[in-house]
Amino acid sequence: MANTRSAAKRARQTALRTLRNKSILTGLKRQQKKLAVAIASGDGTKAKAELNVLASRLDKAAKRGVVHENLANRRKSKAAKKAEAIASKKTQA
Repeated sequence: MANTRSAAKRARQTALRTLRNKSILTGLKRQQKKLAVAIASGDGTKAKAELNVLASRLDKAAKRGVVHENLANRRKSKAAKKAEAIASKKTQA
């Protein structure tokens, strides 16, 4: 329990931020799973669309400070490589 009014306010602010950040992180995980399903199905166009949504969400989360910018860039790069592999596999076949 907070001993001062300022400490109580900080506790309230932290609780709100934690809740907000948790929903953003959950949305990121959900979007990554959607991309993984699209890649597993081998649908290149759907994978590209899901990749665009994931990149947008990662950028927004990094801008707001929910995740580090390097983490966002790393995940975007990894996802783009996988999506591109599916797209190039379709064109070769």
